[in-house]
Amino acid sequence: MFKNTFAAAILFATTSTGFAHEYKVGDLVIDHPVARETASGANVGGGYVTIKNTGSTADRLIGGSANFAGKIEIHEMKMVDQVMKMNPIEGGLEIPAGATVKLAPGGNHIMFMKLSSQLKEGEKHKATLKFEKAGGVEITFSVLSIAETLKMKQKHHSMASDN
Repeated sequence: MFKNTFAAAILFATTSTGFAHEYKVGDLVIDHPVARETASGANVGGGYVTIKNTGSTADRLIGGSANFAGKIEIHEMKMVDQVMKMNPIEGGLEIPAGATVKLAPGGNHIMFMKLSSQLKEGEKHKATLKFEKAGGVEITFSVLSIAETLKMKQKHHSMASDN
């Protein structure tokens, strides 16, 4: 009995750390970076993260770089005259002191521009996010299926409507 319990504890410890997707830079904690799979030939893709600012001053996500994309921009989506519009956020995205900011499907997100290849479900891609004060941090995006990112979008919008 002890051997099985011990083995299960070891298995849990080793597998649960495999799912850890938390990165830190300065006072910022970047959690669970994911990217949406893309269609063959697509030249843009979306990335999503949660950023928590544990400090007493605001910071800004101003861009980044990745070997799989020629350029990274921070984009917003908002309704304008009953039409959903997507635009780069000029000056970057503010991460207020003591706040948590979620970049999610259907809202603010990371835009991977000039993709060098298709992003496929199950892949992992490294990128560096750049913050105005905290500097750069290398993170790994796990590529999810379109269906999984649609679930994220539904969860994001239901949480937003609760506020």
